Amino acid sequence: MTQQAREAILPGATIGILGGGQLGRMMAMAARSLGYRIQVMDPDPACPARPVVDACFEAGWNDALTSAYMARGCDVVTLEIEQISIECLDAASRFAPVRPGAALLTVIQDRIDQKNWLVKHGFPVGDFRAVRSLEELQTAVRELGGRCYLKSATGGYDGRGQAKVGFTGEASEEEIRQAWQDVGACACIAEKALELDKEVSVMVARSPSGETKAFPAALNHHENQILVWSVIPAPIAETLATQAKQIAEEIADTFALEGLLAVEMFVTRDGKLLVNELAPRPHNSYHASERACSTSQFEQAIRAVCDLPLGNVEVLRPAAIVNLLGDTWLHAAEEDRTPRFDEALAVPDVHLHLYEKAKPRKGRKMGHLSAIGATAEEAVARVLEAAKRL
Repeated sequence: MTQQAREAILPGATIGILGGGQLGRMMAMAARSLGYRIQVMDPDPACPARPVVDACFEAGWNDALTSAYMARGCDVVTLEIEQISIECLDAASRFAPVRPGAALLTVIQDRIDQKNWLVKHGFPVGDFRAVRSLEELQTAVRELGGRCYLKSATGGYDGRGQAKVGFTGEASEEEIRQAWQDVGACACIAEKALELDKEVSVMVARSPSGETKAFPAALNHHENQILVWSVIPAPIAETLATQAKQIAEEIADTFALEGLLAVEMFVTRDGKLLVNELAPRPHNSYHASERACSTSQFEQAIRAVCDLPLGNVEVLRPAAIVNLLGDTWLHAAEEDRTPRFDEALAVPDVHLHLYEKAKPRKGRKMGHLSAIGATAEEAVARVLEAAKRL
């Protein structure tokens, strides 16, 4: 019997997912297609994953007891959100392998630790300062040239826990003080504002056996720190795509990753590639992999944590997605309305993906549209046209 056969967690086994949001939902759907049973833990009793899993444990991200209870019925545990407490991971690991594990999450959960880890291991990052007080922020703004982004060290995503300083003129003491309050008056990271050309990401999968595969780079467009659209493959120079892939693979290998790791990167106007952030889970920028690639990120996540052979990540055709935020469901008076999905689906090769979230809110990701095209540019044009028709 081969080493791979001894270690693989084969279909019919049970996978636990810490987190039952849209990422957990789509992982669960991929796992069910492969023949696995699924349990999730999430604080929301009506989480998006609930309709497609075998069991849902209602508990917060710090509930180590419930995490352990879920893991007792699982053959492996993974996650879809990095805010899970280390105590939960440790508790689950007493009953099943947890992939990715606490050692990686400990670094990634704190943006200060994450940046310091990247610097320590020689990966390229933009200029930054760790900030733990208003006085340190004042100094950091001055040292970073007066224009910078602030991000809370822990938590915060899709623009939450973030602020900008110095973008409307010279940063005043009042603006700095307000930015400190906006990030929660807590430990944060100040990043120098860069002259950016574009933003890309690379998704890497690595199994416990050490097999590694990186998806082709995705090109991402953000507005107000929220991803609006993304396309695979990124229409960028081959040398840049190769460099981005190498960086992502080296980060995964340095961590001895077991699972998925999304590496978000900036491309500056002078051609430099800088690591922005890491996410140890499926990522919004790779939703298009369901349409573009031979293996989606969600199936690859299941293959990786179960130590199955990783799937082919070749792009079969370019594909793009556009996020559907809760704003699409709301009138100016905040009244619910039904988007014109029929109009959007009239655009050729467009598909609709809804997450079954009960209540739309501004900025809340409710679903996405996807489209394929002969080129990346055509796929983006189609999905944006469909979004306009909503």
